[in-house]
Amino acid sequence: MPLDIAVLSPEKTVLTYRLAGLGSRALAHFIDCLIILATIILLYVLVIMFAGLSFGVSPDLSEIALGVVLFIVSLLPFAYFIFFEGFWNGQTIGKKMAGIRVRMADGTPITFAASTGRNLLRVADFLPALYFLGTVAMFVNPKLQRVGDLVAGTIVTHEVRTIPTFSIAPHRVGIHSLENLVGELRNMTDAQYYVLRRYCDRFPELPSDVQNHLTDTVWLPMAEALGVKMQNQVHPLYLAEATVMKYGRVRGLL
Repeated sequence: MPLDIAVLSPEKTVLTYRLAGLGSRALAHFIDCLIILATIILLYVLVIMFAGLSFGVSPDLSEIALGVVLFIVSLLPFAYFIFFEGFWNGQTIGKKMAGIRVRMADGTPITFAASTGRNLLRVADFLPALYFLGTVAMFVNPKLQRVGDLVAGTIVTHEVRTIPTFSIAPHRVGIHSLENLVGELRNMTDAQYYVLRRYCDRFPELPSDVQNHLTDTVWLPMAEALGVKMQNQVHPLYLAEATVMKYGRVRGLL
């Protein structure tokens, strides 16, 4: 039976998520394991080819290459999940295909620290006895959290099946095309930057009425104080993104 969970977001809004059950999580994990296995096989094929080419020249190079591959292979099952969930907003390729996502227990996007914490305990997913215990843990707590989720304070939820109007602000990518419209931002503070950045990141996940409320009560008053003028054909969110990206890049905060 599907299980919904309601959380109070930092914006003081009640958001409802559908928790991902064992079936969808197992499917995502199976896909991810196939990807990891294919990567490992590819690495071994490459090192065998390299060894064949270099053995006559330097046998030591072959041994070094094999040692490097063994080191990478030992880290790959953990690094794959940590980096994908940490930098891809709580999803791996398998989770994307299964339509699920890892979030913090309060509904906010997963942090890199939480991704690291929950996945360092992923050894339980590769050892049958521990995997069984992790599965049991999902059924004895109301948020269907495995051991790694309990440690990191995360949950796994189904994606909302809607067509997004906006995407998360690309803080680390280039220069925003609207930066020329936001001025020099001389009066902006770091505190305003962090508030506005959170507004941009959370905007796509919030209900439309909450989006409008935060725009009216947070961004528009801030924009007026900073001298950022709204444009008739430009959504306020895009000017907020431009402000975040310009200030963050100039101050080295990105």
